[in-house]
Amino acid sequence: MKDPPSMICVGCKMKLYLVQHADALPESVDPARPLSEQGRADAGRMAALAARLGLEVAQIRHSGKTRAEQTAAIFGQALKPAGGVVAVAGLGPKDDVRPVAKALEREAQPVMLVSHLPFLERLAGLLLAGDPDRPAVQFCKAGIVCLVREADRWRVAWAITPELTQGWAP
Repeated sequence: MKDPPSMICVGCKMKLYLVQHADALPESVDPARPLSEQGRADAGRMAALAARLGLEVAQIRHSGKTRAEQTAAIFGQALKPAGGVVAVAGLGPKDDVRPVAKALEREAQPVMLVSHLPFLERLAGLLLAGDPDRPAVQFCKAGIVCLVREADRWRVAWAITPELTQGWAP
């Protein structure tokens, strides 16, 4: 299935999918913070929708924290990226976003980053507004924000939240 017209980006050099990890158990319940039942369900619906929409990613990268790893694995099962699902240093909640933004300049293939707040907010702020302290996108757990790079600038192409998929079965 091809992307709906609103998701087509003719001439885009690169698509970047930013995903905040799905809902996780509180640290008081489990210090590893695995996904909650709701988190697994939300991530599953979002991943199935992404596959149905024909999203193609070369690789899914996550922070290595359990909740991000489990979210990335769910998306990986649905999207089957050629480069797999890998843990990457520098995607933690409080990591500096500048090295990741710099690395993205060299990317040509679409990638998905599964990470945390405030990292994703700061990365989007840097890419879209030139300032990591200037919020440019509001994220939600298990939601997908698609950024596209055209020439030397980034813009938001679209965003989908789990709330939009309530009642939808893959």
